[in-house]
Amino acid sequence: MQLRIVHTTGYRYDAGATASYNEARLTPATSAEQIVVHARLDIQPTPWTWAYRDYFGTQVTSFEVTDPHDSLRVTSVATVHTNRAPSPPPALAWSEILDERVADEQCEYLAGDPLVDPPADLVARVRAIADRAARPGNAAREICSLIHDEMTYQPGSTDVLTTAEAAWEQRAGVCQDLAHLVVGALRSIGIPARYVSGYLHPDKEPMIGTAVTGESHAWVEWWDAGWRGFDPTNDEHVGDRHVMLAAGRDYRDVRPLGGVYSGAGASTMFVDVQVTRLS
Repeated sequence: MQLRIVHTTGYRYDAGATASYNEARLTPATSAEQIVVHARLDIQPTPWTWAYRDYFGTQVTSFEVTDPHDSLRVTSVATVHTNRAPSPPPALAWSEILDERVADEQCEYLAGDPLVDPPADLVARVRAIADRAARPGNAAREICSLIHDEMTYQPGSTDVLTTAEAAWEQRAGVCQDLAHLVVGALRSIGIPARYVSGYLHPDKEPMIGTAVTGESHAWVEWWDAGWRGFDPTNDEHVGDRHVMLAAGRDYRDVRPLGGVYSGAGASTMFVDVQVTRLS
């Protein structure tokens, strides 16, 4: 599937900004399962920019606007060809996933953090699943379904700093919260897990040439002799409608746009995502 994504985002400053500094993680990743055919980032007002890859391999565009401005607009336009193979069966045994070599190689994706740490009642349920699962991959898949079934998708019920525990207590959240819950749950039983940001075409059978309103999306990957992706929000394997931007320990590592500005007033963020299937 070939998808064109136009992601427009930025800030409006109530009293204007005298200067701003930001980082954008809005360029899709090229991998064995998706090829970036074209990518362009347009920033207004015109800034001073430089690009680099961060510790997790994500392409980052850093930029500064040093002239006074009332708003900042960043438009990412990308064409991506996806070709994801069906998810293979679980590969590693419990003894292999819990081996100290895996713990050493994947230490970043096993560490606890208040943003993703699951509450005690969820940990107990997750450990019960692990005790009866033949392989870690089977447990991971069941945990995704558990969290999908227990959580209500409710926009506006959380924000980007809501912890997994708080989202679980109210049993409501958005894709970020479900991904954080799964990541923390998997780590609690020794399965390396990471948070993935990207896009999802909302239609199961997208029509070619029709632009639809999409949104930034989040899902998870766990280690099983390779990274295995799953979308707990939709309780489905990551497929050709998914486009990956970045992966990290949690949302903070992959935030699409973030930074600081100097100015007296508050700022308001705006986001618009349009996705078109090209072929």
